[in-house]
Amino acid sequence: MDSGGLDLPGFRNVQRLAYDCAEAVAARLRPGTTERDAARMLRQWLRLRGVRDWFHLPFAWFGDRTAFAGFRVPAQFFPTGRRLEPGMPFILDLAPVHHGFTADVGYSGSLGPNPLHTRLLDDLRDHRDLVLREVRERRTLREIYEDVDRLMMRQGYVNRHRAYPFGVIAHKVGRVAERRWSPHVLGFGAQALKGLAADLAHGHREGWSPLWSPHRRSDHPPVPGLWAVEPHLGFRGTGAKFEELLVVTDSRDPEESAFWLDDDLPHVRRGEGRTGR
Repeated sequence: MDSGGLDLPGFRNVQRLAYDCAEAVAARLRPGTTERDAARMLRQWLRLRGVRDWFHLPFAWFGDRTAFAGFRVPAQFFPTGRRLEPGMPFILDLAPVHHGFTADVGYSGSLGPNPLHTRLLDDLRDHRDLVLREVRERRTLREIYEDVDRLMMRQGYVNRHRAYPFGVIAHKVGRVAERRWSPHVLGFGAQALKGLAADLAHGHREGWSPLWSPHRRSDHPPVPGLWAVEPHLGFRGTGAKFEELLVVTDSRDPEESAFWLDDDLPHVRRGEGRTGR
C-alpha cells in the first residue's frame, strides 16, 4: 500500500501511546477530580514514557464543558477547577509528539452510567463511517463538513467542533523536528506550530488548506497526508467526540486512497463489542 512515504508505524505507535494514556487516566478519575488535575495526570503519564514535546498540551473538559457551553474565547478551552461528579461526562484531549511523530486524540467517557452520553458515543460511529466513505469518494473537505452537519441534525445533535478555532473538524499533522528544548506558545508546541504555519503557507500557494473547516478555503479534496479528525456532538449540556488519525494517499484504489491509521482504538473496540487489544 502506497502511503506517500509516510512512516505510518511511528504515527501509529504515538497514537496508541496517547490512547493508552487517556484510558489510564480515565480509570483514575474520581468525584472531586478537577480538569486541571486530569490534565496534569495526562502530562505526567506521558512524560514518564519519554514525551517531551506536544502539538498541544492536554485538555480536560467536564460536565457541560464537554459541549463547550458558553465558550466564546480560546482561553475557555484550557483546564479549569471544574470538579467531576458521579454520572458526569468528560473528554480528555491530548496531542503528544514522541520521537518526532505527532498524534492528536480525543477520549470521551463518563464517571459512571450516563445513558445520554452512551447514545452520543453510539451515534459517533456513523460519523466515522461517513468521513471515510466521502474522503474515498474525493468529496471536498467543505462538502464532507456539511454532510457531517446534516447527519448531526438528523440525529438530533448540534455541531460542537464549530466552536473550535476556525470551526475546524480536522487538521493536518506531520513529523516534528526534535529539539532538546521545545517551548510552548499558548499551550501549543512551538515546533508543531512552525510545521502548521509551513503547511498554511504551502497550501495557500497551491490552493489547499491544512485546516478542515466550513469555509471556502476548504473547497478541495483532502490532500495526501495525515489528518487528525474530531467530529464533536453536543446535546444540551453533554458533548462527546473521538479524535484519531486518517491517512490520505494519492492511490486510485478507493480502499487505499484513505483509511483510518488504526482500527484498534477504544471507541472502535467499544462499537464492535471488543475490550482491549
